[in-house]
Amino acid sequence: MADGSGKHVRSTGSPVVHGFPHLETVRSAITALYRRLSYDGVRGYATSLAPVDAAFSDQDDLYLGAQRVARAVVQHLHLPDARMIVGFRTMEHAAGVELAAGPEYFVELNDRFRTHRRDIGAALAHEVTHVLLHRLGLEFPGTRDNEILTDTVTTYLGAGWLLLDAFREDAVSSQKLGYLTPEEFGYVLAERASAFDEDPSPWFTSPQAYEAFTAGRERALRDSRQPPLAAAGRADRRRYAKDRRHAQDRPGTPAAPGAPYAFESGPAGPRVSFACPTCHQRIRVPVRGRVRARCGLCRTVLDCDT
Repeated sequence: MADGSGKHVRSTGSPVVHGFPHLETVRSAITALYRRLSYDGVRGYATSLAPVDAAFSDQDDLYLGAQRVARAVVQHLHLPDARMIVGFRTMEHAAGVELAAGPEYFVELNDRFRTHRRDIGAALAHEVTHVLLHRLGLEFPGTRDNEILTDTVTTYLGAGWLLLDAFREDAVSSQKLGYLTPEEFGYVLAERASAFDEDPSPWFTSPQAYEAFTAGRERALRDSRQPPLAAAGRADRRRYAKDRRHAQDRPGTPAAPGAPYAFESGPAGPRVSFACPTCHQRIRVPVRGRVRARCGLCRTVLDCDT
């Protein structure tokens, strides 16, 4: 990592970590994004960065092509007065940006991108998102969590599919950009796809990226099928009913370990709290059977059976 003046995308040639080890931080990042931009602000990113805008062939001039892609990412992320000056040098990490006051920002890309041009858009998407977050004053404490925030926001706002598409792995080598695992990138992409009715799968050139997106989508679907949501499966509903009876018999008892909900007592009767499957903000609804709830942050209407 760089010092306080810049941030870097990490790349790796070592075995790639898989699964969902950062999922809670990812969910917190989505919540923070909605709180900072508001529902209407997030909806302004309903269309993803088009593949043609990030395309970079070996026939393109290196510097002119990098500037063209950088401008496309800047425009997509609604930073029209930010100018990216892109250069290349030998460095440990994949890329970095100097987070100055602007309007000019200096982005450095690893020299290997001179011959791996297809992934320049992915590296630039992460770095330009650092600029966006810097301007918004949105950050998480600690380098690791802040980089996870950046990957999550890049993806949720429609440019991070490039980061997942940069993931390639075979029996002898691997490449990945960013701090999220491939499946976590897939999870955020699936969350975005659900929110904006968008299917990013036709854009992938990497078979491994599509597989990771599929795994992430399955994990995201689980969020939308957890009690007390009405779409929960039979086994989860039985567990919920058991926990509800236990909470009613012993008010104040914590929920069972790993349960995605918690019961609370109050003057108006018992309530259950759970995470919104869209923005992951906690929602509280009364325990009284079928209830329709609307998340105040992302405006998602939820059918619940409490």
